[in-house]
Amino acid sequence: MDTSAIDNLLGQMRAAAAIVDQPARALAAPTAGTDFAAVLKHTLDGINGTQVAATRLARDFELGVPNANLNDVMISVQKANISFQEMVQVRNRLVSAYQSIMNMQV
Repeated sequence: MDTSAIDNLLGQMRAAAAIVDQPARALAAPTAGTDFAAVLKHTLDGINGTQVAATRLARDFELGVPNANLNDVMISVQKANISFQEMVQVRNRLVSAYQSIMNMQV
């Protein structure tokens, strides 16, 4: 029984899990002097990078680049979509908090 395909798939899954966990570990423990704007910009840059990578993989697949496969394209597009939706939810919460503060009576 040839298990090289299974080993290859497991390796790809582990690599994908490591990539997904990386941003969460970076933002999990902010230091005491962390600037909110810097963290927000870092997060937006990460989301933009994810979307650029997904677009690049999709374009490579459409052009028939030999090492671009559909699995990688679909996973990267879904990761970009999820990260964008997450950022939209953060934005909505920030707007809601701002409106709550503006409605407070002094």
